[in-house]
Amino acid sequence: MGRWRDGRGRLIVRTDSGTALGAPVPLEISASYRARTRGLLGRDSVDGAMLLSPASGVHTFGMRIPIDVAYLDRSLTVLAVRTMPPGRLGLPRLRSRHVLEAEAGALAGWGVRAGARVEVEVEGEAEGQAVGETDQPPAR
Repeated sequence: MGRWRDGRGRLIVRTDSGTALGAPVPLEISASYRARTRGLLGRDSVDGAMLLSPASGVHTFGMRIPIDVAYLDRSLTVLAVRTMPPGRLGLPRLRSRHVLEAEAGALAGWGVRAGARVEVEVEGEAEGQAVGETDQPPAR
């Protein structure tokens, strides 16, 4: 799986059978060093969720709100979900390659739990193309 670029998309949570749970959630993708470092700092709320990639851990120093944090492996399977109040340092998770952040309580409402699989659709990507498959520009 290649790397994502900073941008927007949608998060889809899948059941074990592969059916989508609920409606897609608005997603902000933070893939550059600068965007990952900034993350949710200084925000009073989050519209949907934020995906930090690559990332294996987060902190909430400088945040104004408590957040839910889901640690994802390279196949976008949820390894663990934690709620973190402001001013905390989360330990990095072994095997975690991506971190999903949302307002406290939101992930449970969307069905994001350990063992669940999520899917990311990037705005502007061709429908049906797996996200992050390639870093090659589209053929002209």
